[in-house]
Amino acid sequence: MKYLCLVYAEEQRIAALSGGDWDALVAENLALCEKLRRSRHYVSASPLDSVETAATVRVRHGRPSTTDGPFAETKEQLGGYYLIEARDLDEAIQVAGRIPGARFGSVEVRRLAAHDPREPWARRGRDPAG
Repeated sequence: MKYLCLVYAEEQRIAALSGGDWDALVAENLALCEKLRRSRHYVSASPLDSVETAATVRVRHGRPSTTDGPFAETKEQLGGYYLIEARDLDEAIQVAGRIPGARFGSVEVRRLAAHDPREPWARRGRDPAG
């Protein structure tokens, strides 16, 4: 099964790292990606650019509306992701615990839903007979 590990951290805290600490964090993430490749957990991973480059789009009454920045005003921002393969949630949590960003913020682990793309979201996960 595929799991998405969403890495959240305070951008200001990451930006405050010294050059050496930043380089060490990048090297640690790259090393983890290589370990995950060897263990066949790795699917994809990437950092995200700053929230200053983000936009949120909503469509209401058929009209798009765009605002700068992320949707939620929070202390921690989505900073990147790891898409992994794992047997189950327990194994995915074990892998997520190795992500360096967990020391600076948090990692949300979510299983990718397996569903028929024609199935309405409201019915996903429900018994079609019931």
